Amino acid sequence: MRSTYFKNFMMSASLAVLSFLLLGMAFTLLSRGFLIEEQRSSMEVNADEVARSAIAFGDDGDLTSWDLRMMLTTLSQSTGFEIMVANSDGVIVSCSDKELICPHLGFQLDNSSLRQLDDADGDQLTRLGGLFSSVHYVVSSPIRSNSGNTLGYAIVGYDSSRIMDTWNTFFATFLLVTVVVMGITVVMTFITTRQQTRPINEMAAAARKFAHGDFSVRITDTGRDDEMGELTASFNLMADSLERSEERRREFIANVSHELKTPMTTIAGFADGILDGTIPPEKERVYLETISSETKRLNRMVRNMLELSRIQSEDSTELLKRSFDISEVLMRTLLSLEGKINAKKLDVDAALPEEHFIVRGDGDAITQVVYNLLDNAIKFATEGSTLGLSLWKQGDKAYVSVKDHGETIPPSELSLIFDRFHKTDRSRSLDREGVGLGLYIVKTILGNHNEDISVTSADGVTEFVFTLTLCKQPQKQPGK
Repeated sequence: MRSTYFKNFMMSASLAVLSFLLLGMAFTLLSRGFLIEEQRSSMEVNADEVARSAIAFGDDGDLTSWDLRMMLTTLSQSTGFEIMVANSDGVIVSCSDKELICPHLGFQLDNSSLRQLDDADGDQLTRLGGLFSSVHYVVSSPIRSNSGNTLGYAIVGYDSSRIMDTWNTFFATFLLVTVVVMGITVVMTFITTRQQTRPINEMAAAARKFAHGDFSVRITDTGRDDEMGELTASFNLMADSLERSEERRREFIANVSHELKTPMTTIAGFADGILDGTIPPEKERVYLETISSETKRLNRMVRNMLELSRIQSEDSTELLKRSFDISEVLMRTLLSLEGKINAKKLDVDAALPEEHFIVRGDGDAITQVVYNLLDNAIKFATEGSTLGLSLWKQGDKAYVSVKDHGETIPPSELSLIFDRFHKTDRSRSLDREGVGLGLYIVKTILGNHNEDISVTSADGVTEFVFTLTLCKQPQKQPGK
């Protein structure tokens, strides 16, 4: 992960550096061309101005006018250019130097230099035949009389090294700013990359702990409102789910171990007692009946667990394609438990409408739900009390209520009674044959049907209410 972080940082930093290099190269070329172009334009304007002034001050031919030279000197001081005037023969006759005796005066330009001056008002880098001591950028403009004759040339020169010095100063400033900006960019890239990869590094570390069975670790939520924040929140939700699943798994194993240990210990103890003669022959039948009872209990537990596995693998989409008459299921299930009801001398208050309630779902599975709830209510109802069974509809839902009168379930137990192998204290004392899977199976079946179940227990009355979805166009289809 460190390698990935380093690669991401180097890639981001490299892209930033490359971008600035390309920008710097483009800026360098553009700024140099722009500076030269600005100088050239300024020199052309000055050359044209000198050419016009030469005609005005020189009385249409006298290029040695003192007024012209004073104007050249003033213009040179304000612009920094070297300005000269040559006659038609290429002899320098006026100059912008302050010295009265200027070394340029009288300098004879050779034919090559004259051709340069005649070349379409050209501008070039040249020493102009030795007129300038170093290479100058030269712009010239012809001086023409009113009749159109060429009287001479206005020559404006600027030391090329000064142009480069100006550009170098400008470029150095740009380079300094670039280095500062690049430094800031690298630092910001480092910080940003670190912030982006920190949650990922934490997730990788958490995943490794998950692999070793530690589901308690969580990713620090910094409150980011972006994709990484959503990923962090989702990861923590997943971790919570995994931790709950692991807790349920451990509880499941502990409960299974506990539920298996008691009957197996009883079976083994009584069997050993019969084999080694500890139990008298006349009492063997009693203990063999106990062994048979515990064996049947183990068999019920295994059968329920297999049934639970089958239920959990059911496809809810397929279940909801079926329909059945819930009224018929309730009546049939109630009649099947008549023996147990009579054994506890219970009165039955059945509020079942005469009309058929056709609902969506698997009839056999819901029959098991009703059976488990009624059987549970019969077991825990006080002898001689009333057992309630009701059915009604509200909106697009059918509601089924199973009610018994007996000992109240403690509030702390209500949220746990649908858990696997969970038994309240009262069921442990009264229901010795139960395995603690009945209500969990009820919850699982209804969950597969996308339905809800609730329980209330107060003032000696415990009531379970679950829902089923009514078919829009009722059609009696008993069973599957």
